[in-house]
Amino acid sequence: METNNKNQIVEKTLNHVKTVMDGENSGHDFWHVFRVWNNAKNILKSYPQANSLIVECAALLHDIADWKFNNGNSEIGAKTAQDFLLNLGLEKDDCNKVFDIIANMSFKGANVKNTITTLEGQIVQDADRLDAIGAIGIARAFAYGGANNRELHTPENKPELHNSAQSYLKSKGGTINHFYEKLLLLKDRMNTEEARKIAQKRHLFMEEFLNNFYNEWDGVQ
Repeated sequence: METNNKNQIVEKTLNHVKTVMDGENSGHDFWHVFRVWNNAKNILKSYPQANSLIVECAALLHDIADWKFNNGNSEIGAKTAQDFLLNLGLEKDDCNKVFDIIANMSFKGANVKNTITTLEGQIVQDADRLDAIGAIGIARAFAYGGANNRELHTPENKPELHNSAQSYLKSKGGTINHFYEKLLLLKDRMNTEEARKIAQKRHLFMEEFLNNFYNEWDGVQ
């Protein structure tokens, strides 16, 4: 596909996502998508062999109908993205690749196997996971918790390393539990070297935050 056509598809996709997702309040808003897109483009610089159009389209559309808000159905968002791109004129094979990435990229529990295998999928997954950690990740965790009426912290309710997507989806633990059930695990689950470098710094920031949180929780000056 010619560069001009690729740029048009990306621009139209960006505008569509902004229209659909602007104002969402659980941390899965347009600006989350925008950051994931930028993360993906940054990682792409180290992998010129990857199909950049597939990466950018998947990054922009990955949360168009998030599985967490659709009773755990991971194919709704993927199908929505696929149909949108087909209507834009993206080749069917590329649309199918975007579908596969979106349907399989989400974290669905600590003990649930990661099924992403393509380089393009690994890049988009890393880009998304980077936005789940560090300062932004902390802010998004509490935004999501507030939007879903989760308690800030319930000490007697211990974190759980979920064995299935349904168990993970139904978890009602406090937001602090989410750090141990997902966020602190992501550093070691990045696919690309570039993402691993970025994740290290963000991981340390979360550890420092938790240390301060517990000190303040216990009234330590």
